[in-house]
Amino acid sequence: MIIDIFYKSNFKKEEHKSSQIEEVKEESLPQEKIKRSLLKTISWRIIGTLDTVLISYLITGTLTMAISIGGIELVSKMALYFFHERAWNKINWGK
Repeated sequence: MIIDIFYKSNFKKEEHKSSQIEEVKEESLPQEKIKRSLLKTISWRIIGTLDTVLISYLITGTLTMAISIGGIELVSKMALYFFHERAWNKINWGK
């Protein structure tokens, strides 16, 4: 019983220390660099565009039309995603 009290007391101290360390780590994390945001944008758009082309092909039955839809979607959503990422980088909520 005394050992349990001692253990719980030390555990709470360690838990408090680790939560303080986590807070310091989170506060000192640098913002994401533009190159990283660009690479994430491009990789996500490749996946999204392939999905759009596939769905467009299944609906229209025409590969040319599906690729055209995918091409327009690729450019427009890449720009939207990039600016969305950069805007969220300025928001401190949830960091």
